Parts: sequence; structure tokens; C-alpha cells
Amino acid sequence: MPSGAYLKELFGLEGKTAVVIGGTGELCGVMAEGLARAGCEVVLVGRIREKGELKLKSIAEAGGKGYFVPADVTKRESLQELLDEVVKTSGKVDILVNGAGINAPTPFLDIDEEEFKRIIDTNLTAVFRTCQVFGQYFIDETVPASIINLGSMSGLVPLSRVFTYSATKAAVHNLSKNLAREWADHSIRVNTLVPGFFPAEQNRKVLDESRVLDILRQTPMSRFGNPEDLVGATLLLASNRAGGFITGSELVIDGGFNAMKI
Repeated sequence: MPSGAYLKELFGLEGKTAVVIGGTGELCGVMAEGLARAGCEVVLVGRIREKGELKLKSIAEAGGKGYFVPADVTKRESLQELLDEVVKTSGKVDILVNGAGINAPTPFLDIDEEEFKRIIDTNLTAVFRTCQVFGQYFIDETVPASIINLGSMSGLVPLSRVFTYSATKAAVHNLSKNLAREWADHSIRVNTLVPGFFPAEQNRKVLDESRVLDILRQTPMSRFGNPEDLVGATLLLASNRAGGFITGSELVIDGGFNAMKI
């Protein structure tokens, strides 16, 4: 078998439908483009249609296909409407990426309960809701599915300046492992994709000069991640052929940051 055909057999996702929540953002947008280029029909999910249409244009230019569905991850009925719309349009869902997230650099004693609840609702409770809504569908329809939840380096080790965000991501890591165990008999794989330091909209506010120097000093590869660095890992976790025995894992893409202690 030619090498190209073998790689396509391992990582090709032709005929699959991937719902990418947060797909209008910087990191998940590039992940969505990678899924589309591998053959998926990609459903971008977000609140701002203009951002979704812009990303769809780049996906189409790369030879992929997809469409945008607006949804509010803080409302269960919105997520159910999302699922119903995708099944009606595409016929099925095979892959779910949970990538919505917000952050705030508020010092701990200044965090009010409204901010705390808002970050928890978007970063953690939304993953709980989405996994319930889509998980029930996967089980009822006996779909051998892949769920990819976006974790964070702060979910592995507490990081300063992002107290609530760190707490939510640690919980997402734990939830993903529990779901992997719970749903393994249903051929539903659940993994956490863990980016290291990737400059994006939600963390630029905390990346001042001193913090940048601290991060690069702790990263053996001496650079920040580029969104494209996440594509290979996404395809691995999405593919039931290449990643079919991977569940309950935390796949860390961090340039060696987590391996560096002193």
C-alpha cells in the first residue's frame, strides 16, 4: 500500500461529521480546519456568525466543507437544538470537540461570585451539559464516537493569575477520565487535549513581559505553541483507526513545559 494511502487509512475522516464548539476561536478554529482537511464535514459552533463565516471561508479555501450553527453553551436547550440541527442537516455526529472557554486575570481576593460562576458555567458546566446531550445521542444511536475536551496546562499544575480558570480545567480533566471509564462499553472515547502555552484571545491579558520570560524559561523548546501544533493530536484522537485504543488520556502539547521542573 502506498504511504499516502496508508496515512489516509489511519487518519482520514471521510464521511465523518465533527461538531467543534468554540470553532470560531483561534485554537479550535485551526483544529476545525484540520478536521475538515482530513475529510470531516465540520460544524462550527459559536455565538458570532461573522466569525464563523470567516473561518468557513478559510476551510473552503483549503478544500474542506462545513457550516456554522449558533449556540449558547450555557443553555441546555440551545445545545439540544444544536444537536437536532446537525442531525437534521448532516444525518449524524461522530466527533465532538468541547473548546469553549473564558478567563479572567483577577487576583484571588478580588474575584466576586458572579465572575466565579460565569467562568465555571462556561468552562466546566457547559462541558457537562454538552457531554450529556451528545452522549445520550451517541448511546441511543450506537455511534462509535470521539469526544475531545480541551484541557489546559493549568488543569495539571496550578498557575498563578488564573485561579478560577485553573479550577475549571482541573475539573474538566477529571470529568473526561470518568466519562472515558463510564462510556468505554459504548465505544465512546473521551480524551483531554492539553495545550501548553498558546497565545490566544483568552490569555493575552495575562501575558506581560515578565510572564512571557518565565514561560519560555520553563519550556525546553523555547517558544510558544502555534495553533497548527494541535492539528496532529486532534486527528489522532478523532480517528477510530489511529486512536481507537486511546481513551481517558491527557494528550499534552506543550513543547516540554510539563517535563521541566527546575
